[in-house]
Amino acid sequence: MSQWNSDDLVRIANADDLHIAPLRDDGVTCGTPTWIWSVVVDGGLYVRAYNGTASRWHRSAVDQKAGQITIAGRTLNVAFAPVDGPIGLQIDDAYRTKYTRSPYLTHMIGPTARAATIKIIPVS
Repeated sequence: MSQWNSDDLVRIANADDLHIAPLRDDGVTCGTPTWIWSVVVDGGLYVRAYNGTASRWHRSAVDQKAGQITIAGRTLNVAFAPVDGPIGLQIDDAYRTKYTRSPYLTHMIGPTARAATIKIIPVS
């Protein structure tokens, strides 16, 4: 696995169009893309499931650990890793900054969505 390059991170951080498509159970085919909020923290790309760990895309991302994202006009192969711990507070802050005017913000920084935080890692 690799790291995001700085140009990609700038584009991703400024975009509001991330679609996530974890692999299906066959381990080959990507599922239907789902639009989701994304934030960049300390060089990492993070997303959360609004409906928590029961969300279909979240379950697939955790189970399959791979898939694709489409963002800023590009489709990229990625890996997914569940996240917890102290970085959650930084991710909360990034959501507050990027989505400050949204009525959904409170839910996205609440315990249900926080429990469903995923780090998206580029795959070369």
